[in-house]
Amino acid sequence: MKRCAILSMDSLEGYFVYDHLLEEPMSEAGWQLQTLSWREKDVDWNQFDVVLIRSPWDYQKDAKAFLSCLQRIEASSAVLENPLALVRWNIDKAYLREIEQKGIPVVPTLWQSRFDLQTVQRAFTHFDTDELIIKPLVSANADDTFRLDSSTLQACAGQLAEVFCQRKHMIQPFLNTVIDEGEYSLFYFGGQYSHAIIKRPKEADFRVQEEHGGRLESIEPTPELLTLAERTLAAIPYPPLYARLDFIRHGPGFAVMELELIEPSLYFNMDEESPRRFSRAFVEKFGPGQPACLSR
Repeated sequence: MKRCAILSMDSLEGYFVYDHLLEEPMSEAGWQLQTLSWREKDVDWNQFDVVLIRSPWDYQKDAKAFLSCLQRIEASSAVLENPLALVRWNIDKAYLREIEQKGIPVVPTLWQSRFDLQTVQRAFTHFDTDELIIKPLVSANADDTFRLDSSTLQACAGQLAEVFCQRKHMIQPFLNTVIDEGEYSLFYFGGQYSHAIIKRPKEADFRVQEEHGGRLESIEPTPELLTLAERTLAAIPYPPLYARLDFIRHGPGFAVMELELIEPSLYFNMDEESPRRFSRAFVEKFGPGQPACLSR
């Protein structure tokens, strides 16, 4: 059998992980999976045919070390997916400016290199909003993401200055549609649409991740949303093996919240055929291995 490493983290306790649903279809296609933490030292990546980035959900705590790990993988004989060039492009949320220049609607954003209280205060007027979102350009799992009104801004000013003093960050209007309607996620494997869900936060929260109490529902996206997703996928500079495209309703249509191309949950639990779709896209790119029943 061919070997594929699933790149993860030291401990997934407290996280919702569904990559085990890949084991059966990948094994049937002749691929053996082995999960490894990106923090493990002295791994011989040459022993794998492919390394699949899946759940290194703590990478933002040391992005430099994470990228160094990916560099070692790319220098080996293993193929890294998604590739390092795409990870470098996607790891900094400034990519949103690039796709916006290509005509893709994104949530309105102010881009900041260091924290400035007056700039944040003016952002309420700039966006004509009562609430703002501030988050780092390199982040995951809603870490260091703040939802602020004018009073909480004053109360949190010291904490914000400490978190973002020398850290690039983005300021956006808080869009109530994330609560009223939810955040849409569309999944693509090998450039082909697979499935879609809507994620809603728990009561009195704004974070849609399951780890924060978010609720999930499978949906059929509207033609309008599918068309935007196809345009968005085409704006990505390198073709991804897997992609999760996150959208929110904004104005008369939809806007991109984020493009998840590094370690997104692909929510294989929400569509029973999605693991096989992924496996087919994977095998189409890397070929089948020797089925387990023939490798003994």
